[in-house]
Amino acid sequence: MRRVVILGRGGSGKSTLAARLGTITGLPVIELDQHFWRPGPEATPPDQWAAVQGELVRTEGWIMDGDLGPYDVLDVRLRAADTVILLDFSFWRCAWRAIRRSRERVDFWLWVWGYRRHSRPLLLSAIDTHANDAHLHIFRSPYALNRFVHQLETGRTPDQP
Repeated sequence: MRRVVILGRGGSGKSTLAARLGTITGLPVIELDQHFWRPGPEATPPDQWAAVQGELVRTEGWIMDGDLGPYDVLDVRLRAADTVILLDFSFWRCAWRAIRRSRERVDFWLWVWGYRRHSRPLLLSAIDTHANDAHLHIFRSPYALNRFVHQLETGRTPDQP
């Protein structure tokens, strides 16, 4: 596990997981939101976003935390990944976490609401196409995710979901 991509609905805990995995593995954590959003916030155009990611994936090891929904260009980081983690938690869990975290724009809430119907199928297809050789871990509950992280912390090989 040297090049990790973490995906999931807004409020699923991607950044929290990335920080925990960074502590466990010693790998640098790259928060994609910091590289993607321009002042306003304005989205980086897709061709420029692909180029930025091309630079980010050149380093030897990393954990990339971020799912930018309809604005994202996934193929660059998925092709470079050896591990893909998808946090597939319920709308209600993610909405509660997002509300506690901060105020969000309307487009964020539309993305969170329609995630399972729209974004998730596109993500799974992109993973199948661009990260076919990567280890894929899909977590549908915090319990399963915590078990995985605990196995990493104790030096055991995580169970394959």
